[in-house]
Amino acid sequence: MGKMITQTYQRILVGTDGSEQAMEAFKKALSVAKRNQGKIYVANVLDQQLYNVMGYSSLNENIIDHQTEEAKNLIADYRKYAKDHGFEDVEGIVAYGSAKEAMAKNLPEKYQIDLIMVGQSGLNAVERFMTGSVASYIIREAPCDVLVVHPSKE
Repeated sequence: MGKMITQTYQRILVGTDGSEQAMEAFKKALSVAKRNQGKIYVANVLDQQLYNVMGYSSLNENIIDHQTEEAKNLIADYRKYAKDHGFEDVEGIVAYGSAKEAMAKNLPEKYQIDLIMVGQSGLNAVERFMTGSVASYIIREAPCDVLVVHPSKE
C-alpha cells in the first residue's frame, strides 16, 4: 500500500449563475476549502453573447448596471452562506466577456487558481446548452484541475 496522494487545493474557483447546480458546486468547494484552509473565488461572468442570444442586440448601460447589481447581490448571498457555515475567505468576482474564456483561462491565471468547480446542469435545454458547452470547454482548456459537481440526490 503506497501513501495516498492528497492534493491540497488552496485557491478554488466556482462560477455562479444563480442556479441550483452552482450552489451545489459552491457547497462542495466550501468543504474542500475548509479542509485545506483554502480560499474560494466566486465568479459571476456577464457574457455578452448570452444577451445577444436573448435578444438584447446592443447591451446598454442600464442592462449592464442591472446585471452587475444582480451579480453582486448573488455573490453577497454566497458569502453570507459561507459565513453562516463558519467560513470567511470568499472573494467575489464580477467578470465581463466570454464565460468560457473567463472561467477556463483569464480568472484561473489572474488568481492562480488550482481547482475549478463547475456545477452539472440539469435544467432546460437552453441552459444545458449554455452551461454544458462552458463546462466542457473548461474541462478541456483549464490550466488546473476541474471538478464537475453532480447534483446530489435529494
